[in-house]
Amino acid sequence: MSTSADRARRTARPRPTRRQVLGTTAGAGLALAAGARGAGAADLPVLGTYDVVVIGSGAAGMTAALTAAKQGLGAVVVEKAATFGGSAARSGAGVWIPNNSVILAAGVPDTPAKAAAYLAAVVGSDVPAARQQAFLAHGPDMISFVMANSPLRFRWMEGYSDYYPELPGGLPNGRSIEPDQFDGNLLGAELAHLNPPYMQVPAGMVVFSADYKWLALAAVSVKGAAVATECLARGTKAALLGQKPLTMGQSLAAALRKGLMDAGVPVWLSTPLTSLYVEGGAVTGAVVTKNGTSGLVRARRAVVVGSGGFEHNASMRAQYQQQPIGTDWTVGAKENTGDGIRAGQQVGGALGLMEDAWWGPAIPLPDQPYFCLAERTLPGGLLINAAGARFVNEAAPYSDVVHTMYRRNPTDPDIPAWLIVDQNYRNRYLFKDVLPTFTFPDNWYSSGAAHKAWTLDALASSVGVPAAALRATVDRFNSLALKGTDPDFGRGDSAYDHYYTDPSVLPNSCLAPLWLPPYYAFRIVPGDLGTKGGLVTDARARVLRADGSVIRGLYAAGNASAAVMGHSYAGAGSTIGPAMTFGYIAALDIAGAL
Repeated sequence: MSTSADRARRTARPRPTRRQVLGTTAGAGLALAAGARGAGAADLPVLGTYDVVVIGSGAAGMTAALTAAKQGLGAVVVEKAATFGGSAARSGAGVWIPNNSVILAAGVPDTPAKAAAYLAAVVGSDVPAARQQAFLAHGPDMISFVMANSPLRFRWMEGYSDYYPELPGGLPNGRSIEPDQFDGNLLGAELAHLNPPYMQVPAGMVVFSADYKWLALAAVSVKGAAVATECLARGTKAALLGQKPLTMGQSLAAALRKGLMDAGVPVWLSTPLTSLYVEGGAVTGAVVTKNGTSGLVRARRAVVVGSGGFEHNASMRAQYQQQPIGTDWTVGAKENTGDGIRAGQQVGGALGLMEDAWWGPAIPLPDQPYFCLAERTLPGGLLINAAGARFVNEAAPYSDVVHTMYRRNPTDPDIPAWLIVDQNYRNRYLFKDVLPTFTFPDNWYSSGAAHKAWTLDALASSVGVPAAALRATVDRFNSLALKGTDPDFGRGDSAYDHYYTDPSVLPNSCLAPLWLPPYYAFRIVPGDLGTKGGLVTDARARVLRADGSVIRGLYAAGNASAAVMGHSYAGAGSTIGPAMTFGYIAALDIAGAL
């Protein structure tokens, strides 16, 4: 049986080859040494000159630009998309920052020592200790800074456990925070340029990320019903006040954008990056396309790359990541095609963690993939592989589930896997946005994403797994569920396992038998929130060459950089928290204030 410590390291993740880490940096380094400036870049029209040029308007980029502006530097944000906010605007916007003022004010018993012990246990040797320490040291200050210099406010996500709370320094009640409600009217006409969310909030409601675990239980839980009522009351109040209420990623991106507006920082939309500009061995600008014309944006001090990952670049995913992989299973912003990563690589930047992503089991629905959180954890469901057998703790952190899928798939195929539930489960719980007892859309079935049958044998035939094996697996799972223990995979052993579950189910809120036909199967593939590999940076967010030397004038943060979380995932918001922190660090270092 897996222990919590095992789960932080157990995935037997493939280590990057030298080719994957270095990529083409050797050739790029020669080009940089020769003073490469990009084809004809010196002859291009200068579109503007700023102290700091920020590539990308996600959480990392906007935080970097806001920090630079408040340090007295002139900054501009250059954004490829016609909208601002990137993947952050699409997200639930959890933010994992230990020891921040929000959680300390709420009474969370965090300390720097606990946080350092926990992060070291989760990340291990994959990330230099100095980068881990920089994140922990500057993260709380970053949260205080954005609250003081923008309308962004936060709420503690009480009860959302760290992902490995049994490790040293882990907190079962969680460290994660999320944005508080923001009135979109404060943005004026700029609100129309906000990147839309991955999932729309139900009409007339104001919903926070922390509410979803209870909304899934609204049909069977008094607290769930109360939370649903509270969400509706918030929506009613906002409507009466004439507000345009935003929460989650919409609130995060909109509030940061308002901070930039107030600080006088321009954001150039529909302005993709072509290359970085180099003079005298330092990055001194960016070549971009604005209004259909290629031009140079000069940077007196530095360029900060915060342009996101490469999840929508099929050739890069094929080059660096395991098969099967593709661009249609990710929920990251569609513009994330690795532009900033490739530009940094071309001027000598080393790459790291390119084989990894912010993974999570996803259902490939016809309109877009659905990233499964509660659905695979709620009692009365289990995951099976092509052999009709369970292969993982379904309630484990989502990145661990996909790491397991990839590790096992070559010898024991589980891509795709199948989430199996029964009608009792469907009668009790929200599934995506489909209410309990309601039928699923026809195109879920016609696309092969969902299957339904009145017997397990028929369901097995429909999804192509051995019927006898599926029956045996469900029988075994049911016997364990009745006892409330899972010696096979440890489901329910960790406090984290119980977050998206039904507390009315005893003796283990993670486990309930499947007994009521019809039965359902949902296709599960390795989805992701974005890639987590990119330019290698130091504790000051400076981009490094393969030999560890610093590329002057070039910084990176967010998913354009190799993640400080390494191959793991400390808690909800382990993407956005470090992205904002290293954007903040980059700007402070550029200003000489670090």
